Amino acid sequence: MNKQLTFAMIKPDAVAANNTGKIIDLIEKNGFNIMMMDKVTFNTELAEEFYAVHKNKPFFKELVNFITSGPVIVMALEKENAIADWRTLMGATNPADAKEGTIRKLFAKSIGENAVHGSDSEENAAQELDQVFGLSDLAEDFDLEECELDCDCDECDEDCDCEEDCDECD
Repeated sequence: MNKQLTFAMIKPDAVAANNTGKIIDLIEKNGFNIMMMDKVTFNTELAEEFYAVHKNKPFFKELVNFITSGPVIVMALEKENAIADWRTLMGATNPADAKEGTIRKLFAKSIGENAVHGSDSEENAAQELDQVFGLSDLAEDFDLEECELDCDCDECDEDCDCEEDCDECD
């Protein structure tokens, strides 16, 4: 099975509560490779684009206000079965319903302030990774075995993380 890439976010409530390190520790202990990570604050435009699927729902404005209320940690996580495994590790949206040991059981305050976000499909992962990191090429190809991240290799025409990661350069 090929490795899969997914988008993950530690939301403002968990960042403000100083739970970032604890959540990252759980991510790594559960076998995820953090391929990219950044601390950013969403502006209203990005938040509205990011949550466009919820635009006509009554909680849309509240969601946009929450996600723009403070910094978030955005990550590209790699692992076999990354999307499903990340969603399992996150736990149920309602922390009261989340299983013991999941991130939301441990760190979420409520349904609205639920500590983390994760993509629910390859299509959404590609879209969210592109929105946040500008990785539009990943929308078409989640096979990361040859070259993992977008940067130019001086030794070949491949886009890869570094020369050592590119099979063409060995």
